[in-house]
Amino acid sequence: MNVRKSSTPDLVTAALAALFFAAAAVVGAVGYGGERLVLAWPPLFARWEPHTGPGTPAALVVAGLTVLYGPPLARRLPWRWVPVAAAGGSLAWIWSLALIDGWRPGIYGTLAYGHEYLTVMDRIGGIHDFLSTFTDHIPDGAPGQWPAHVAGHPPGATLTFVVLDRIGLAGGGWATAFCVTAAAGGAAAVLITVRALAGEELARRAAPFMVVAPAAVWLGVSADAWFTAGAARAVALLALAATRSVRAPRAAAFGSGLLFGLLLYLSYGLVLMGVVGLAVLYLAREWRPLPWLLLGVVPWAVAFTAAGFWWFDGYFTLVDRYYAGAGGHRPYAYFVWANLAVQVASVGLAAVAGLRRAALRRSWRGPLTVLVGSALCAMLLADVSGMSKAETERIWLPFAVWLLPAAALLPYRHARWWLAAQAVLAFCVNSLWLTRW
Repeated sequence: MNVRKSSTPDLVTAALAALFFAAAAVVGAVGYGGERLVLAWPPLFARWEPHTGPGTPAALVVAGLTVLYGPPLARRLPWRWVPVAAAGGSLAWIWSLALIDGWRPGIYGTLAYGHEYLTVMDRIGGIHDFLSTFTDHIPDGAPGQWPAHVAGHPPGATLTFVVLDRIGLAGGGWATAFCVTAAAGGAAAVLITVRALAGEELARRAAPFMVVAPAAVWLGVSADAWFTAGAARAVALLALAATRSVRAPRAAAFGSGLLFGLLLYLSYGLVLMGVVGLAVLYLAREWRPLPWLLLGVVPWAVAFTAAGFWWFDGYFTLVDRYYAGAGGHRPYAYFVWANLAVQVASVGLAAVAGLRRAALRRSWRGPLTVLVGSALCAMLLADVSGMSKAETERIWLPFAVWLLPAAALLPYRHARWWLAAQAVLAFCVNSLWLTRW
């Protein structure tokens, strides 16, 4: 087989993806019909600021080791060590990229500035009072209105950091450590799911791509890293239950339900992870876990509602605030496609090329294609909703990480080149722009 000829469609796909991102950047830079984009460097929520930091050499070392040794290690290690190694590698990659920005701006201060969760810790007394009055402080201009990120999510997101604060893990350093550690474990959860549904070979081939994911730029550090980790674990437990890969599938399904229920109170948009959950049940041809999953959701709904927070009131109040602010200024006609263009920077060129292979007629019904396609479908639903205008490189992380395994469909002999492309993209984005997340 002619290697150059066989790789040409993948390279063309990657080039077109890069041009798609460039088109969004050019259109955003010259302006879109005179409308306000409320972004410093569209389509990225970032500003151009080339820089280095203590994480720069570490990121180069992690990238180099993963490119050189990742594929053979993923092939030869006993399977039980593959998810562990992927989680460890991902942890090193996320930390090193975050530290390119330095300790205070990149780690300690990220979750503690004006719009973030840690800024309201001193306002929260009793949990019941917090939940029962939470919606009252969402509207724009309301007395004591919440900062943007607190108001933009159900109260479970803020409660995560309240719990950390109350158990003695207060401050930006501990909050960052929690989010990053959780996110790294999410890489293992994705691989466990791929193995359960699509086979061990594809899971092994996907492992190095989970390590040097460009999405790590935004996984370190944002609360969305925590949301992403919870979603990945929920899907993994469901996959294990549906394929009966564990001794107690009912317990796994119930645990999955507990996590899916928690997701509803971490981010409104994570209701769309239900699409991925349905894809898991479809692939396993097994619906028996569903009642146990739903049973796991119930305690969260009962607890939050009994405490005075009604999910739908919170969501519709947020919609009003969103359109009273940046959401009302940002043009839908630009962001409905620019949101997708910016995912090139999040999932990388290898995942995009892998998606092309997934879409080929001979493989489009394969388990990995269905799994990846379900995440893409959830992303498209979020896009057309109009509630995600910009910042989707961060907001859509729970969906984006499920596109990364598509790179496993690329030829193994080209794996190092594609891994290098992923690592270089992430390193350049983190070093050339200040993303704030």
